[in-house]
Amino acid sequence: MRRPVRRGKKRLDIVFIDRDGVINKDPGGWTEYSYVTKWKDFKFLPGVFQALRLLNRNGIKVVIISNQAGVNKGYFTRDELNEVTSRMLDEINKNGGKIEEVYYCIHKREDNCNCRKPKPGMLEAAARKFSADPRKTYFIGDSEVDVQAGYSLGMRTIFVRSGKTTVDEMSKWVLKPDYVFADLLETVKWLLAKERRKTDRAHKRREGVIKGAVDAPAEDLPEETGEEV
Repeated sequence: MRRPVRRGKKRLDIVFIDRDGVINKDPGGWTEYSYVTKWKDFKFLPGVFQALRLLNRNGIKVVIISNQAGVNKGYFTRDELNEVTSRMLDEINKNGGKIEEVYYCIHKREDNCNCRKPKPGMLEAAARKFSADPRKTYFIGDSEVDVQAGYSLGMRTIFVRSGKTTVDEMSKWVLKPDYVFADLLETVKWLLAKERRKTDRAHKRREGVIKGAVDAPAEDLPEETGEEV
């Protein structure tokens, strides 16, 4: 029988990222209450537009997962949070990027909810909505709770140094991230290069399979299995 061309592994099609310290300058220590309470306090980090544009052009969805307890602490309202989000999304869209959805937990730690990171509630909801296998994607963040939340679902975790946590502080965590990069742009370039290498390897294996199918005697060819490479 004819040897099949076996299918390659599913490519990366979604990533989950924190907001403050990854997309925008972390507000800690320089804004009122150390939260982004108004649009004037939202400062995009260098390279973010390019990073999100690259993800969009390569068909990789982006979902934001962020704790925003300042709402329940009374520092800003849900409407003010929604205004900041709307303007953030407008700027990202204008610069060629796209955010599929934004998940916020507005609860305080003492509220003991299931969505506040490091609990995985928001990630679970997002993975379910987008039919994402957590073991095959990444959570990108700048804090220990990001790594803990991603780890609890089996995600590969990426720590970026563009936020509030130093590498020295990170080195003392019990749970370490799988990868460390300077910022979102460096992370995205690495992810895309990794995907290209994976695609190239799959193509080479397919070429080898096809050549083997041409060269091998018919009686030596295995039956179709549908096995993934």
